[in-house]
Amino acid sequence: MSKNILKGRGAIKGVVEGSALVCKESIQGWAGVSDITGEIIEHGHTHEGVNIKDRILVLPCTKGSNGWSCHFHSAMIAGFKPAGWVFSKMDSRAGVAAVVLGIPTVVDFTEDDPCDVIRTGDWVKVDGTTGIVEIIRRE
Repeated sequence: MSKNILKGRGAIKGVVEGSALVCKESIQGWAGVSDITGEIIEHGHTHEGVNIKDRILVLPCTKGSNGWSCHFHSAMIAGFKPAGWVFSKMDSRAGVAAVVLGIPTVVDFTEDDPCDVIRTGDWVKVDGTTGIVEIIRRE
């Protein structure tokens, strides 16, 4: 088992842990996440059919329209919100989603890109207060 620490900027306070879901190509907002099941429904997406519930979503940024956060909010209302967000770089849609969902969020990494360091399935602790992301990998 190995441990790695990444330092970003805390955007939404709180601490949460969970299994990482790394989406290097992000997730489309409209028709990207099912509002009913919480599954990624974007056709051809690497993680099509995977549920976002209680996962730490690791994304480079957002993708799609300004309604991006609305679909994650609808999934949250249906009981399928992610546990936390890790965004390589903050953009306006990511900011709105982080505030709307109110889940611990760390953004704006200056040294290592979390999409390159974190692997899907790694156990990740997100500290949105300090900006620390701790990755535990069972090798």
